[in-house]
Parts: sequence; structure tokens; C-alpha cells
Amino acid sequence: MVRMLQPAEYGGYEAHPVEFFETVLELGAYCGSTGWVSGVVGVHPWQLGQWDKRLQDELWGDDPDTWIASPYAPMGRARPVDGGYVFSGRWPFSSGTDNCDWAILGGLKADENGEVTDPEPYNFVLPRPDYTIHHDSWNVMGLCGSGSKDVSIDNAFVPDYRVNKPAKFQNGVQARVVGRDQPLYQLPFGSIFPAAINCATLAMAEGALGAFVDHSRTRVTVKGTVTAADPAQLSTLGAAAADIAAGRTQFLDDWNRMYDVVAAGGTISDSMRLQNRRNGVRAVRRAVDAVDRLFAHAGGGAIHRNRPMQRFWRDLHAGLNHVCNVAEPMYQAYGLDLFGLQPDPFGW
Repeated sequence: MVRMLQPAEYGGYEAHPVEFFETVLELGAYCGSTGWVSGVVGVHPWQLGQWDKRLQDELWGDDPDTWIASPYAPMGRARPVDGGYVFSGRWPFSSGTDNCDWAILGGLKADENGEVTDPEPYNFVLPRPDYTIHHDSWNVMGLCGSGSKDVSIDNAFVPDYRVNKPAKFQNGVQARVVGRDQPLYQLPFGSIFPAAINCATLAMAEGALGAFVDHSRTRVTVKGTVTAADPAQLSTLGAAAADIAAGRTQFLDDWNRMYDVVAAGGTISDSMRLQNRRNGVRAVRRAVDAVDRLFAHAGGGAIHRNRPMQRFWRDLHAGLNHVCNVAEPMYQAYGLDLFGLQPDPFGW
């Protein structure tokens, strides 16, 4: 899974993004946390495959199956020194971090007093010995298996070649710096990473749908009604299944269109990116609403810990809280662009 978007030069498959997302959907329908980590960690080789070749050699020269965690939030502070930076900070939500040997962490440049000197965020890549995983920091109601723990750094040195600007990973800018002209690497980071979050969340909805169907096959209510033949149950199921399927179809179709543009030598426009993000968050919202309706019709037995539907429901709502799934800013940004106004670039 983590090799799907990795450069072939380092043992990767350079897969079509739709193949990657279909794999996330398949895994996440069995286990929400597995799909979540697969999506997040699986995108990192796509970005790092465009980084300085010295870093790529460090990551994959000896082991092409190296896993890399994040998060990107610019919560660290980096003081410039000869040859690089001295970096410190603490970050929550490092998904899958126990299984990773490196991490991409966000930060801002600062002076000796910790005062920010440059508001533009940077990404810093560090090996496992340079940061601490806080194992007591992940006590949550959903996505428990993702192990999205806090990590921290205390005055670690990061050489220049392991530092980059997120803004450079748009439309193949950074890829061309290192000579990667494959269509895969011409896609915008601001599209593909949020899509991994959207996709992993949609996968949980598909898992919940499957769990509802399995639960309903043999369920009999306290009134003696067989739910598999109950009109209210069937109506709820039909509508929910259609909404979830529509989200999947729209999501994958958008990514086929995006890839076709770059494969033909084109560049993804801001308007196309915004439409893609609008559709992604809307697909997630439809899917969550559909699962909520299913769960409300699943009966009291569905809330037992040994029933998979309650786990998918909890995982789904936990995933909904990720910033890449927050819909309203994307709707607003799409509308502003549609009417020729300038949307806030954050999040798309």
C-alpha cells in the first residue's frame, strides 16, 4: 500500500491515483483505522518522491518499505543555523506513527527567542531517533486503531535538504526540480492529501453499510418483525446505499478527470481544484448522513461493543472532525471562485 504512489526508482509502483483510492476504500471498509492510516501514510511517498534526492536515498535506499508519518500543522519552531535548522515542538495526530521510521512535521522559522520570523509554513523531515512518541496521548472515541499519537522534538538538527515549502508541491513545481515528469507527480498536494482523508472516510461509510446489511439479515425486532422484509428498513437502506454509492462514484470520477488533465500535459486550474474539494467534502457529508440514518434504524443491539456497526459509526464521526472533511469553507471557496472573487487559499 505505501509503495503505490512511491517512485519506481525506489521500488514503488507509481500507480494511478484512482487505483490508490480504490485500495483505501477496500481496506477502510473492513477497518476504518486501517483505511485511515493507509490513506494518510500512503500519500507521503508521493510527496517525498519529489524531495531532494539525498533524502529519498536516506528513506528508501536500503528499505523501499519505509513508512513515514506526519502531521503537517506548523506547530514547530525552527531556528536557522549553519547547514540547516534547530527544530523543536509538539504535534498531535501523527496517524500510524508507531509503524513509521520517519516523520514530516510542520513548522515556522523563528529567532533564538522563539519568535516567528517568517509566517510561511515549512515541512521538516526527521528520522525516528530525533522525535519522541507520546504513547499516552491517544485516548479517543473513534479511529482508536489509527494510533494518531502526539510526537515531540527538542532541539533536533534538521539539514537544509530535509526542509521544504508545502507551496512547492503544487502542479509539479517541486517534481520538476528533481526531474520527475510523470503525470502522477504533476498533481497538486492540496488536492491529493485532502482526497486521502475524504476517501478513508467514505470507506468507513461503506463498511457501516455492509455491517447494517449483515446485521439486518437475521434481525427480528421485539414486535417479531423480520427487518429484512420491513418496508421502513428497506426504504432507509435503499436511500443510504444510493447516497454512499453516489459519493464513491463522484469521488473516483473527479480523480480520473484530474489525472487525465495532467496526463495530457495540462495543469490543474484553481477552479478545478475547488470543484474537486467541494465534491469530496460533500460526498463525505452525504455518506455520514446516510450512515446516521442506518444507525438510527439498526436497533439497540447495534450499540454493543461486539457489533461492528457501532465501531464504523464512531470511526466515521471521528474522521468527520478532520479539517479536510470540514465542508462549509470549501462550499464558500467554491462560490467565491464561481463569482470571480478570491477565496481564502487555506484547505484547497
